[in-house]
Amino acid sequence: MGILSSGFTIILLLLFFIVISGIFTVKQQSAVIVERFGKFNSIRHSGLQFKIPFIDRLAGKINLRIQQLDVIVETKTKDNVFVKMKVSVQFKVILDKVYDAYYKLEYPHDQITSYVFDVVRAEVPKLKLDDVFERKDDIAVAVKRELNEAMTAYGYDIINTLITDIDPDIQVKNAMNRINAAEREKTAAEYEAEAGRIRIVAKAKAEAESKRLQGQGIADQRREIARGLVESVDILNKVGINSQEASALIVVTQHYDTLQAIGADANSNLILLPNSPQAGSDMLNNMVASFTASNQVGEAIKKADGQKRLHKPHGKDEFGKLASE
Repeated sequence: MGILSSGFTIILLLLFFIVISGIFTVKQQSAVIVERFGKFNSIRHSGLQFKIPFIDRLAGKINLRIQQLDVIVETKTKDNVFVKMKVSVQFKVILDKVYDAYYKLEYPHDQITSYVFDVVRAEVPKLKLDDVFERKDDIAVAVKRELNEAMTAYGYDIINTLITDIDPDIQVKNAMNRINAAEREKTAAEYEAEAGRIRIVAKAKAEAESKRLQGQGIADQRREIARGLVESVDILNKVGINSQEASALIVVTQHYDTLQAIGADANSNLILLPNSPQAGSDMLNNMVASFTASNQVGEAIKKADGQKRLHKPHGKDEFGKLASE
């Protein structure tokens, strides 16, 4: 009895382990390939699953989540600059093509890398370095289009491709930085020159306005002086002093006022010539003689113009006479 009971226990244990070996679980966002006698049998998804012990086996597991592969490609641009580009490819296994993804392609990462190299090295040599930076999105679209056409047949869907880094040679980057700095210095110089021009124009306008106002002030001053002289002469005429004597008196008075102003300034080095008491009378006589001569010359010119007009033919000038002849 003891031997029979122990044998029965062993059998139960064996049955238990056999049943246990036929039970397995599949994680979320995963798929398991089940083969029977080395041949594809089924695809099991997440949850508790069963298989026939010693007949079915778990051949492999497929990740259904979105994956990312970073590929670094070194290539040359159209203007012979070597650059390293980092291309990030986001892809996943198509849910209803798990069989193709497992059995048709052994190394999907290597396949994707090869296509990325092929497309990047076909597109970048068509562009100059500056255009590579500006059109990196176009390169990424070309990579995605080529990968989709190739990888869909193997059960993979390309979600997105991103060019995350463009790294030229260090000497090229230094040259680009120097060009950028020179361009900014040129712009700064242009702005400084424009600011200087504005300052000069503003200063010239201010000086012109100052001169205008100064001239207006001098004109107003002279107008008031003339008005005061007229009033002074009228007052002197009323007390029996004729116009010539009044003018002489005013000139002499202004002459001495000027001498007094010069003498009041200790640092003045101005000398007024002549400065004798007779100077005022002499200046007045010279002014009167000049005015008289100027009036005579003006009258003579007017008389000559009148005689010319009297001798000119009526209705025709000299040019009209020559034309009629």
